[in-house]
Amino acid sequence: QVQLVESGGGLAQVGGSLRLSCAASGSISSINAMGWYRQAPGKQRELVAVITSLGRANYADSVNGRFTISNVAKNTVNLQMSSLKPEDTAVYYCNLRGGPRMWSDDDYWGQGTQVTVSS
Repeated sequence: QVQLVESGGGLAQVGGSLRLSCAASGSISSINAMGWYRQAPGKQRELVAVITSLGRANYADSVNGRFTISNVAKNTVNLQMSSLKPEDTAVYYCNLRGGPRMWSDDDYWGQGTQVTVSS
């Protein structure tokens, strides 16, 4: 079993900042990547940012330059969000790709945390 616990999020004003954190625990022998996705009402879930086990980060065009993903501890990633816009409002989900075996490459998801940006 792999568990992802998210923290952070909440309400911010336009131009403000928030930080999300995700801690993975349980039976984990491989982590290929960890990242954040988001889903706004009526829209599909989309990639926000991902960081690989080698530390390579990739971002959606819409957040590039404003958001930063980082490995802050073993099995823990943060997403620092700055210069927030109303269109960043969504439920943010932590994702882990890996699993309990060295060759695992499964997707695991957190429960989601709400981010609301008000003008």
